[in-house]
Amino acid sequence: MSDTTYPAEGPRTAIRPFTLADAEEFTARSRESRELHSPWLFPPTDRDTYTAYASALIEDPARAGFLVCERRDDGDTAGGGIAGFININNIVGGGFRCGALGYGAFAHAAGRGLMGEGLDLVLRHAFGPLGLHRLEANIQPANEGSLALVRRAGFRLEGFSPDFLLIDGAWRDHERWAITAEMR
Repeated sequence: MSDTTYPAEGPRTAIRPFTLADAEEFTARSRESRELHSPWLFPPTDRDTYTAYASALIEDPARAGFLVCERRDDGDTAGGGIAGFININNIVGGGFRCGALGYGAFAHAAGRGLMGEGLDLVLRHAFGPLGLHRLEANIQPANEGSLALVRRAGFRLEGFSPDFLLIDGAWRDHERWAITAEMR
């Protein structure tokens, strides 16, 4: 194992916080995954954009960003490549204890179940050490891969939000999905 801290580990993946040192691999994976992500998601594809993105996740207490890292064949976490990312945004404490998920798989890892395992690890961490009670995922209705991911994880459909989020220059409709600690 390296000096990297992994808040949660599974059989094939582990999650760890973003670092600025991940810029090269993250942006290369983002560029390779443009077709997979379009039109849903536009993660950073250059160092400067990545630095701003990762810095916000690292420094803002209302955010927690996790890289889903593939474990090597020998089971060691160190050296495993980045399979995707899962961020908890808009974290609110107090009586609400909620956050909003944003995530994306990279093309080389898509369809292999790595993000499902990574999401399970993030949920365990969110409902455990982070002390959250509820997580929400807002997903465009035609994004079948993302909908399948949250369904498998046990999220429930709670509603529909027209013109919810500005993506690629247009306001996009979203379905609202959520999971609570009790549902786990």
